[in-house]
Amino acid sequence: MMQTGDRAWGAQSMTAPLREVLVKAPGPAFSRAFEDPATGFLRPVDLDRARREHDGLIGVLDRLGTTVHVLDAETDDPDLVYVFDPLLIADDGAIPLRPGKPNRAGEPDVLEAWTRARGIPTLGRIEAPGTLEGGDTFWLRPDLLCIGRSLRTNDAGARQLAEIVGGDARVFDLPYWKGPAELVHLLSVISPVADDVAVVYRPLLPVGLFALLADLGVRLVDVPDEEYETLGCNVLAVRPGVVVVAEGNDVTRRRLETAGCEVHAIPLGEVGGNGSGGVTCLTRPVLRS
Repeated sequence: MMQTGDRAWGAQSMTAPLREVLVKAPGPAFSRAFEDPATGFLRPVDLDRARREHDGLIGVLDRLGTTVHVLDAETDDPDLVYVFDPLLIADDGAIPLRPGKPNRAGEPDVLEAWTRARGIPTLGRIEAPGTLEGGDTFWLRPDLLCIGRSLRTNDAGARQLAEIVGGDARVFDLPYWKGPAELVHLLSVISPVADDVAVVYRPLLPVGLFALLADLGVRLVDVPDEEYETLGCNVLAVRPGVVVVAEGNDVTRRRLETAGCEVHAIPLGEVGGNGSGGVTCLTRPVLRS
């Protein structure tokens, strides 16, 4: 493994300074998303609005000092915009995942082509019968990976990822809740924002994860019921205590500020909320250090 100061990739953290990130701008496939009920989009897409919101996300990341790379690829899959899900970038290389949502099957190859072109080696990949989506993973510590077993991430996928990354990987079962149309990802219910602070939606938080957070002394910022549906729990830390959130989650924002965070709220109702993807879903960290 390269030393932190020398490496060009690696993001085994959710809160270390975000140096480089990959995004995918909404394009023609995103504009057609509502035409296919299987994608789960809530309404017909306003592409111009989605592009303005995505440009706003890039703008705030740029102002906060993050180098933003835009994926130059277009497929028939509208969910490619949510680049967090098909790939994980660990300190030793990239790990193409295997999303459980059928229309996303080709995404890992698209993102792996990008990482290979940048000289990032492939550390391993999730293979059938395993399924695993990035939204069911987060680093609680650089050597502690949390994996959610959900309707899109199965036991085989979780076991494969744990073996690839090595170290301490823990699996937590997520609730069925309302079924496949409104599944719960692990990052739907928790977002670390500093080493000792995490935003959580407590009613859906796995009890084992709650106990782990307590053992590690992590303070919890609670998302109210009315802001769970508007992605209040999906928070991107640009560095410890400096976060980007979806506009409109005012209670969560005030609670973050009370916890000492600097909060940047941006409109994401079309590019994010329409497809049920928050600010974390729209970004794939390439380098945190």
